[in-house]
Amino acid sequence: MGSARSRSQGQSDKRDGSARRGLPLVARSVLIVNGPNLNLLGSREPGQYGSRTLAEVEREIAQAAAALGVSVQTFQSNHEGVLIDRIHGARVDGTDFIIINAGGFTHTSIALRDALAAVAIPFVEVHISNLQRRERFRHRSLMSDLAVGSIVGLGTTGYRLALEFAAGYNAPPAPGPA
Repeated sequence: MGSARSRSQGQSDKRDGSARRGLPLVARSVLIVNGPNLNLLGSREPGQYGSRTLAEVEREIAQAAAALGVSVQTFQSNHEGVLIDRIHGARVDGTDFIIINAGGFTHTSIALRDALAAVAIPFVEVHISNLQRRERFRHRSLMSDLAVGSIVGLGTTGYRLALEFAAGYNAPPAPGPA
């Protein structure tokens, strides 16, 4: 197994199953998933990704979550299967919303896309750099069509913006029986 970092901050809250019953859901428990190389924030290509470390970003997120009354867990791994396992775990651990920066897996991982589809938890895709201003192979996300939305090119501020969105997100009600 790879080395994965996981951290929980903010309020502890359990999912009440409202999304599964078709009632609107306001996110109370948010999982932030970071993919490969994001552990190198602050030292990897600072011109592209900035000088803030992942630990600094996570501290800012924890403060924002506390102010919003939202519980947040952060997780980072460089290994695709470990990321998939964590996303699968979100289905049963009370996660109401996922914020994901899949890094390079954004453009290559059908398996990660399938995991997000399988858990059916609303998510926002975050990218620190503007993918459209990067190499052509980075222009396409395999996940964006499943996402509630995408935040790209706003630096690490994108995480906070995604958290603020998640905190107020009301999932549309599930369709009732025909």
